[in-house]
Amino acid sequence: MSADELAALKSQWNDVLYDLEAHNRTAWLALFDGRLASLDDGVLTLDFSDATKFSGAHEFERARRPDFLNALSESIERITGNSLTVTAG
Repeated sequence: MSADELAALKSQWNDVLYDLEAHNRTAWLALFDGRLASLDDGVLTLDFSDATKFSGAHEFERARRPDFLNALSESIERITGNSLTVTAG
């Protein structure tokens, strides 16, 4: 997908997160802080690194749970109409 498509998803991201919270609050808690890092060939990668919050490497195992990533993918499709695979980088 192009940079324009990533920008379009970013413009709808709050709506996606509201939908996720309404359908799976636990997944929302695990994923809401992720940043949209890339969108390539139908795969959205979320980035959870934030140099201003943490020092060193941190693992976000909850964010990698397949059921949470699938719930986010379903919210993206409900809001945007696009079917994407979501990964946590």
